[in-house]
Amino acid sequence: MEMDILSGTFLSALLVIVLIDLVLAGDNALVIGLVARHLPKDRQRKVIFWGTFAAIAVRAAMAIGVVWLLKIPGFLVIGGLALVWIARKLLDPQEGGGGHDVAAAQTMAGAIRTVVIADAVMGIDNVLAIGGAAHGSMLLIVLGLLISVPIIVWGSQLVIKLVERWPAVVLLGGAVLAWTAYGMIAQEKLLQPWFAAHGTAKPILATLIFAVALAPWYATHLRPKHRPLTVLLPGLLLWLLAFEVAEEVWHFEVDYLEASSLRDYAIQALRWFGWLPLALAYLAWRGRGTAATAAAQR
Repeated sequence: MEMDILSGTFLSALLVIVLIDLVLAGDNALVIGLVARHLPKDRQRKVIFWGTFAAIAVRAAMAIGVVWLLKIPGFLVIGGLALVWIARKLLDPQEGGGGHDVAAAQTMAGAIRTVVIADAVMGIDNVLAIGGAAHGSMLLIVLGLLISVPIIVWGSQLVIKLVERWPAVVLLGGAVLAWTAYGMIAQEKLLQPWFAAHGTAKPILATLIFAVALAPWYATHLRPKHRPLTVLLPGLLLWLLAFEVAEEVWHFEVDYLEASSLRDYAIQALRWFGWLPLALAYLAWRGRGTAATAAAQR
């Protein structure tokens, strides 16, 4: 369906597409800016150029194949997990080549590779939103792709400047990626019935994703005695989420208010206290490792 380019319908749809690009193309700009932040200035420009090129190329391809992709079972879950991995890479102080003996070409190639993966995952929402706002108009879809180019380029440069001045912006970037990952996984059709049947599953999943995605940043900035939390918190959330899944598979009751048999109460005890020996064993193992490292440094 094509519309008159001077009609109110066309112009209002174009305005909606501009707003969509401002919101969703900003994610791509954020990733490109964070990935490129450790590179020299000349290579930052190359990463921004190729990252923007990849974002547009990926979106153009998805505009054709996104409906087919969304029919693949578990596709959104895989995409969400990929974003969690990217968030961890961006927040890991060992990544990016800053202060490391890494060849410049390899570092730039790694940066571009990360950007392409992120573009492929995050471009889905953008393509779906623009496709819906365009009402079948190929001209509006093309304009949406073109409008996103300057937004990504300028946004990437802005992110780099903000990170140079306020390094904590990196944590906000990781949080944006974590939230996007949660949104993708929560929208997976295969999981919709399970989420509907387990009211606590989504909050636990959201907290777990944030805990895993942001762990590298906290592991660097927390005091040494608090750093085990970056493992214990995701571990506890995964433990609780496993019981929600197990309830569906083995048909037992995990809600203590609904418990009606000795087995249910035993499962409740295991659910709430069974993780403690594992946590204590981890702390003991970590303590021995820390003590051995300190002794070796003397």
